[in-house]
Amino acid sequence: MEEIKVIGGGLAGSEAAWILAKLGFRVVLYEMRPLRMTPAHRTDKLAELVCSNTLGSTELTSGAGLLKAEMSLLGSLIVEAAKQASVPAGSALGVDRELFSDYVTRRLQEHPNVRIVREEIRRVPEEDLTVVATGPLTSQELTEHIRELVGYETLYFYDAVSPIVEAESVDFSKGFWGSRYGKGGDDYFNCVLTEEEYRRFYEELLKGETVQPKDFEKAVHFEGCLPVEEMARRGYQTLLFGPMKPVGLTDPRTGKQPFAVLQLRKENREGTLLSLVGFQTKLTYPEQKRIFRLIPCLRNAVFVRLGSMHRNTFIQSNRVLTPFLNMRRRENIFFAGQITGVEGYVASAATGILAGLNAGRLAKGKPLVAPPQETMLGALVRYITTKEGELQPMGPVFGLLPPLDKRVRDKRKRKELMAERALIKMKEWVEDVLGV
Repeated sequence: MEEIKVIGGGLAGSEAAWILAKLGFRVVLYEMRPLRMTPAHRTDKLAELVCSNTLGSTELTSGAGLLKAEMSLLGSLIVEAAKQASVPAGSALGVDRELFSDYVTRRLQEHPNVRIVREEIRRVPEEDLTVVATGPLTSQELTEHIRELVGYETLYFYDAVSPIVEAESVDFSKGFWGSRYGKGGDDYFNCVLTEEEYRRFYEELLKGETVQPKDFEKAVHFEGCLPVEEMARRGYQTLLFGPMKPVGLTDPRTGKQPFAVLQLRKENREGTLLSLVGFQTKLTYPEQKRIFRLIPCLRNAVFVRLGSMHRNTFIQSNRVLTPFLNMRRRENIFFAGQITGVEGYVASAATGILAGLNAGRLAKGKPLVAPPQETMLGALVRYITTKEGELQPMGPVFGLLPPLDKRVRDKRKRKELMAERALIKMKEWVEDVLGV
């Protein structure tokens, strides 16, 4: 049996190698460290955590908690390692970084089907069965080859993300649905601000504390995607000619043009998630919540993703990948991890499991598979591979899941039922595709 190649020894690559090895395949796992280090990594260990030491909440009513539970059903090495290396972190799964990466490294080194090669891969082996899991800090040479494979216009290097809120947390009495100049139907919800409300928002935006970029995240701001607070610093009216312009909009309640508007756009087909159009930002997370809630329709907003601007290498998976995480034009090349447009440790690792599973199925000539859309992993992969328009990184959030068959008003109870449904669906799916 041919060896299956996995490029990248991070969370996603480790998971891909692990599931392939457990399924009986011979795996070559390539990791360029320590021969070539990145600006963020400090060791040569596999699955090194370079930012936070927490893998998110353990509660099933959180997206990360549900996804970890699903990963456990799939035999996740990362979840196993996290439990072995856990440290007190309240309701979050915190880990001792060194113990965590030591555990993952040792388990893969000891597996007879895994061969770890310390070598920098500069080109994806186009004829071989390969999982690319090189993360947001992919080396320049390999990045250039990936650009050739996926198309230059579908590989992004700079991540400018606007916040996303739960639709049910928006006060729809503080605005109206409609598109500018009446074109395109009622695709946007327009949050209306009076001059006084705008002034207060503007003044607080100028005072907001911003995140200082790490050395490896420094990047030039392009005029087309400036942070909203940077635009505000250029003058009181700058936002009124930018993301908060009221031109072409008439409030049906007054028959007049508002002083300022923030537009919310549906982020998924069901309309359960809404993104703040043009509000990419470098404000700290607490400041984003404080300042953006000054906008009347967002006073009680629940943020499922907060804005950010940092260096990130990811592909437009919705234009390049199938829901099985292999390329549409080259079925033997799979992608996993942050490079696919998922966000966070847990989501990155989870895509590694799916990419590895499908690489193995392709090797055996079996049909490729995707988890049910009622599961968090299934919903997340469906989102990144089918989203219409431009893809921005997304983590596991309940807003991605399809609604329940019956209406449940209590939010926590609704999430509990959705989580219960997800785990039942995932267990059935695992039994079907893995026979366990």
